[in-house]
Amino acid sequence: MRTFRNNNNRRSRYRSNDRNYKRNGEGQKFNSDFSHNSSFQRRIPGKNNHNAPKLIEKYNNLAREALSNGDKILSENYFQHADHFTRILNEQQLSKVANIQAQQTEKKVIEIDKSISDQENNK
Repeated sequence: MRTFRNNNNRRSRYRSNDRNYKRNGEGQKFNSDFSHNSSFQRRIPGKNNHNAPKLIEKYNNLAREALSNGDKILSENYFQHADHFTRILNEQQLSKVANIQAQQTEKKVIEIDKSISDQENNK
């Protein structure tokens, strides 16, 4: 039978700091700074939601499958996911329409300004 008198040395060798291992007190755990982002919104709003129609279809299919297996709770969970991505898709479409309308309004304003400046130059 072996007796280990020096257990402390064994424990200290378990994870040495040669592989950039950081212990609890060393360094930051998360690289986020909440003071600058007080609204808690994403910096890039549409980053993961560009596949919203595919995700809606995926979660609806999973919900139907779970419902056919008799799991009502799981199916409701999947339906809620599908509903979430449906709302995201609607927001994307509304923002596209708003952008198009803003561009058209800007073009009209530029045309009006140009026509006013042309009239003033002709006087």
